Amino acid sequence: MSEHFDVAVLGMGPGGEVAASRLIKAGKKVAVMERELIGGECAYWACIPSKTVLRPAEARAEVRKAAGVSGAEVDWDATREYRDYMIRNLDDSAQVAGYDRQGATVIKDEAYVTGPGRIQAGDREITAEHIIIATGSEPVIPPIEGIEEITAWTNRETYTTHDLPQRAVIVGGSAVGVETATFLAHFGLQVTLVHRGDLLLNREDPRVGELVHDYLAQTGVDIRLSTSAAKARRDGEDSVIELDDGTEVAADVVIFGTGRKPRTQGLGFEHAGAQLGEHGQVLIDEHARAGENLWAIGDVTGVMPFTHVAKYQGRIAADAILGRAHAATYDGIPRVVFGDPEIAAAGLTQQQAAQRGIRTTATELDLSNAIARPWTYEQDPRGHLGLLADAERKVLIGAWAIGPQAGEWIHQASLAIRAQLSLQTLLDQVAQFPTYHEAYQAALEQLEV
Repeated sequence: MSEHFDVAVLGMGPGGEVAASRLIKAGKKVAVMERELIGGECAYWACIPSKTVLRPAEARAEVRKAAGVSGAEVDWDATREYRDYMIRNLDDSAQVAGYDRQGATVIKDEAYVTGPGRIQAGDREITAEHIIIATGSEPVIPPIEGIEEITAWTNRETYTTHDLPQRAVIVGGSAVGVETATFLAHFGLQVTLVHRGDLLLNREDPRVGELVHDYLAQTGVDIRLSTSAAKARRDGEDSVIELDDGTEVAADVVIFGTGRKPRTQGLGFEHAGAQLGEHGQVLIDEHARAGENLWAIGDVTGVMPFTHVAKYQGRIAADAILGRAHAATYDGIPRVVFGDPEIAAAGLTQQQAAQRGIRTTATELDLSNAIARPWTYEQDPRGHLGLLADAERKVLIGAWAIGPQAGEWIHQASLAIRAQLSLQTLLDQVAQFPTYHEAYQAALEQLEV
């Protein structure tokens, strides 16, 4: 006998949790389904543990660069203990109990869509007026000859490890690769970063990649650009990666940060009317609708696969189900890499603007030459801000920032881009002195519009 619900949510990562909580609060009868842990990849194996273990090294760097204070050192055992607390010791029983108390039905099993409004979860048959697909993504591991012989990690092993190795090779120079290299290098590991592109973070403006390369190299990371892992082999205790430039590098572990793909394979979404894109993503409209009474949110959609976007889409889908639909817009959404210092961006890159035929004007500001806050914050201050404006409409369309807490102050640019605030309005903004936000005033005055 089937059980009927108003809404069934497949996957309880951040997006699924936001949607489910919103619907439960509105009085809907909700079934939440999760094959692993409620909270998803972000809570247990990615965002939360990675940012937790990055923080001690960041704090040590702050102490070392601040005048008149010393003595900070990192302690892996203490860091690991707090990380385990933050990831709930990989135990979601409190989350299950919480949803039980709210009146939701929690199903901890693999779920398959068998038809419109129909789901099979273990031996339970579920029917629902609406289905929300929130099954996330999974790592892409390149098909390297000999990979089965080496100690290969993804983010899961890296950010739940009990003991740190002494040497690591990281394959991939995206956000995951840069953050992982920063974390491990600051805890004293010998780190080699291999990236097939000619710049790190090569989806951002080239200047960002150049600056990140310099800062990461200063931590002692051996960065190998324009090369890829060709073969792998075991040599005693060593995991060896042979590169396509003829060199090789040995380490205790090889960490793959080579991207992720939507988790849709074999889950039957097409039986409910979903259409899949060329990369396996569930195609959605501006309301996160994937079909009749079918919705998809988060990484599984392939639309800006960030936790904050998944949470936003959770609000969009839930509100549409509740009869108060409003279209999602993705302009100005921030992108942050928690390096040392932080790297942040929002809006378009100059290349993307050119592809759209937008005539632009751009500027870059060295913060140490323009504002006081970097000097009160640290000795030998670091910081750059880049702005990109539409020369015709005279609005900000892109920004990037590298510096302490850049992930916090990028939101001024994010809001300006999203709200299409005029450059004149932005120039009239008054920033607190001394703060990093003052950089916007200085950079805007450099723009030639």
